[in-house]
This record gives sequence, structure tokens and C-alpha cells, in this order.
Amino acid sequence: MMTQENWMFLYDDKEETRTRFVSFVGDTNRFDLAIIQTDRFYGKLLVLNLQSNKFAIIGPDDLKEPGYLEHVYGLSEAEAKELEQFLWSMIG
Repeated sequence: MMTQENWMFLYDDKEETRTRFVSFVGDTNRFDLAIIQTDRFYGKLLVLNLQSNKFAIIGPDDLKEPGYLEHVYGLSEAEAKELEQFLWSMIG
């Protein structure tokens, strides 16, 4: 059995974050998101989809990647386009 004395921490940091909880309905889907801003991810956002329990660290480069949101969140192309438009408003 592993005890606390045996744990090898790679890091154990505390950091102030800003979290936004947002729910919106698009033409194809309802989105319930928790969006966390921190210095930890080099300016990218930690975006949690509260309905599917899936998350990703997302920045402008990720939003430009074809099929990225579809793959990460298991969305259709139309659903991903709605989410992409919303996330651009957060990032850009």
C-alpha cells in the first residue's frame, strides 16, 4: 500500500485562477462550461464541458486546428463550430 511518505511529487503548486461558468444554447446544442484562466497553461484556457465531463487546454492555435474540438469533446462539426465561435470571443 502506498503511503504519503512514498509519494514522489512532480509538482504541488497553488495558484490564483479566474473561473467563469457559462451555459448557452446554440442552434445545435446546449453547452455548460467551466472556463478556467491561469498562468499555468501559457495563456491558454482550461475548458471543461460539464455535460460530458471532457476537458481541454485551448488556445488560438488549437481553435485553428481542423477537427480539434470535434475530437476532444466528441461533437459534430456544427456543434464544434458553435463552441469555436464562443471560445474565440473568450480568447480573441
